Amino acid sequence: MDTTTFHNVINNELTTTANTRHGVNPANRQPNPPVPVSTAADLDRAVTAARAAFQKWSRTSLEERRTALSAFADLLEENTDVFAALLTREQGKPLDQAAAEVGMAVQWTRALSTLTLPETVAEETEERKVIHRYVPLGVVGAIVPWNYPIVLAVGKIVPAVYTGNAVIVKPSPFTPYCDLKLAELGIHCFPPGVVQALSGGDDLGPMMTEHSGIDKISFTGSSVTGRRVMASCAKTLKRLTLELGGNDPAIICDDVDVDVVVPKVGILSFLCSSQICMMIKRLYIHENIYDEFRDKLVQFVQSLKMGEGTESAVFIGPIQNSMQFGKAQNLFDSITTEGLKPALGGTIPDSAGYFVPPTIIDNPPHTSRVVQEEPFAPILPLLKWSSESEVISCANDTAMGLGASVWSKDLERAQRMANRLEAGNIWVNSHFDVSPSIPYGGHKASGIGIEWGVDGLKSYCNSQTLWLKKNP
Repeated sequence: MDTTTFHNVINNELTTTANTRHGVNPANRQPNPPVPVSTAADLDRAVTAARAAFQKWSRTSLEERRTALSAFADLLEENTDVFAALLTREQGKPLDQAAAEVGMAVQWTRALSTLTLPETVAEETEERKVIHRYVPLGVVGAIVPWNYPIVLAVGKIVPAVYTGNAVIVKPSPFTPYCDLKLAELGIHCFPPGVVQALSGGDDLGPMMTEHSGIDKISFTGSSVTGRRVMASCAKTLKRLTLELGGNDPAIICDDVDVDVVVPKVGILSFLCSSQICMMIKRLYIHENIYDEFRDKLVQFVQSLKMGEGTESAVFIGPIQNSMQFGKAQNLFDSITTEGLKPALGGTIPDSAGYFVPPTIIDNPPHTSRVVQEEPFAPILPLLKWSSESEVISCANDTAMGLGASVWSKDLERAQRMANRLEAGNIWVNSHFDVSPSIPYGGHKASGIGIEWGVDGLKSYCNSQTLWLKKNP
């Protein structure tokens, strides 16, 4: 697979545009290759092709769609090394984490296409039969973020086409490369117009959300942008799914084995340089073990190597883009202005790339910015707690509601606490466990709707009730 030139994919043809732009390698700020800057005319052509493709694709059998998706998974798996190297170059994550993301995408493709939408007989009498079923929507716009561009694109492409829709993928302008190549793979697996991809600037998203020929938007990104997407979709009454930000708390009880839990929590707080919506963002540690846990966590995080993703044994890569790097710098300024105490790090040195050293803040006030805001950068506040009611109240005191976890050897205690947490995904003695067969979504400002699992498939369909009168 060629990774030196990049095109839009419209109706299974590789196309370019009069104007181009390029992303940068966040590890060294060097330019990546040029990509198209799509216009409204390009989008119109893609929508026209998608609507024509939908008429035929929606009438194919599940077996035909599974066969196509299986071929897609095989091609992706065959190109794991190529995609991993490209992902590291455009996103910045270490090569092993990039390869793991490609592996997840292969797993998602295969697993999602084994699920089956229910078709139920709601009523049957001598006079009539009533069937409830799910039918495809039409054309789906998939707006993909820059932190996990491969698996999150696949997590939209596969449910869309598996349920009989056509899909147009819009990658993030920061990470367009892998998603354009995913659509190129699709040329070999899907009929023209079923899977397309358009690269563009910041104006392409609004063009898609307002386009009358697109029936649904699946958006993953920030809560701020999600509100704008929802308002724009309202103009044409589009269906939409919003997977938005998080400020996930993890509650550590005083009965845990500190030496066992610290490495797990360290990984789950700083993976992908903390640029994951479901990373641990606030760590509540029982006062009885606070000092020991803090010191051992600092020691563990200090052992995590930071550097370019192509270097051996690197765990922490750069922040992906200049915009997010600037937000991290602004948040780090609050360490000084608010008089916070870093247990590790606390400053961002000059470097060739967008590197932010992992930072741990020692028991800041609950009102501090590092507690209240989602950083999307490797800065983690540690907070003491003593009573269950107190820590549950603090954990729930956020506009977000994506994930939360409780860590304890006492499962009854842990589940009692977990039952009071306000989030769409709750874990006990883990965090960030996900599966293609399990529904995923957020509460409050963390999203609307569900991705993945059977419920996720339903979100790419219209509910339909068929009334069969047996005698005219």
